[in-house]
Amino acid sequence: MKFFQSFIVLLVFASSCAQKADFTEVLYPFPKNLKEVSGMHLDRNKLLWVIEDSGNKNEIYALDQSGKIQKTLAITNAVNHDWEELTYDADDNLYIGDFGNNDNLRQDLKILKIAAADLSTKKTETTAEVISFYYPEQKAFPPKKTKMLYDAEAFFSLGDSFYIFTKNRSKAFDGTSLVYQIPNRTGRHAAQLIGTFKTCGIYQQCAVTSAAISPDLKTIAVLTQGRIWLLENFTKDNILSGTTSSFEFAELTQKESILFQDNQTLIVSDEAKKKQGGLVYRIKISDLKTKS
Repeated sequence: MKFFQSFIVLLVFASSCAQKADFTEVLYPFPKNLKEVSGMHLDRNKLLWVIEDSGNKNEIYALDQSGKIQKTLAITNAVNHDWEELTYDADDNLYIGDFGNNDNLRQDLKILKIAAADLSTKKTETTAEVISFYYPEQKAFPPKKTKMLYDAEAFFSLGDSFYIFTKNRSKAFDGTSLVYQIPNRTGRHAAQLIGTFKTCGIYQQCAVTSAAISPDLKTIAVLTQGRIWLLENFTKDNILSGTTSSFEFAELTQKESILFQDNQTLIVSDEAKKKQGGLVYRIKISDLKTKS
């Protein structure tokens, strides 16, 4: 962990460096009753598990390859305070990030673990293991408007840890996302700040909404409403090292979730809003790099 003793600031391409390109392929729309999908996970059976965010049911949904709901699983010991992201581990256990924190007021941040076996059976209810955490750097609830750094919508699992990229809601937004590491084990943990990731200074385009890591663990994708960032050539001990590239979407919609279908293919979704979005897209990384 000595590599994390000093913060690492990634200088990401500025707005002028990211060319707009249409590199997305629409796969299907979400069902009409799923208007606020905030996280996705593609399991080994090619089912797309999704969640909705705050104010929605404490349920996760499995969609087939045409976008139809095939299974609904209720989490009996959880309330959907603000479910914002899904990730998984090497054993295909599923994790719900209940850490949405728009007003930076919450002191009950948690990650819910759903056993892989519960995803593959016909059961309609399950009980989650709970991993609780807090940000040691947050001293006030809420902090000053210039320090609203503790919302989160993005995380992934790597080894025995989770990595969270926070969503900056500060006045005079500058694109700074705090990056935290949390152990993957039951209990209450102090999240360890390992560095900062910098996007751009336009909130609508560059506030972080999702993150994922490729199956071969060589590429991290970070999503905002307007762009995708790819982190490559990093080390396991230092995920913020290596090279970073930025790609701008041709159309600005409320993009909320990203995952890797395989090492060279991304799946992205956006929320339905004002007759836009509510769609699932596929992106080939080769297209992304050649068309941008």
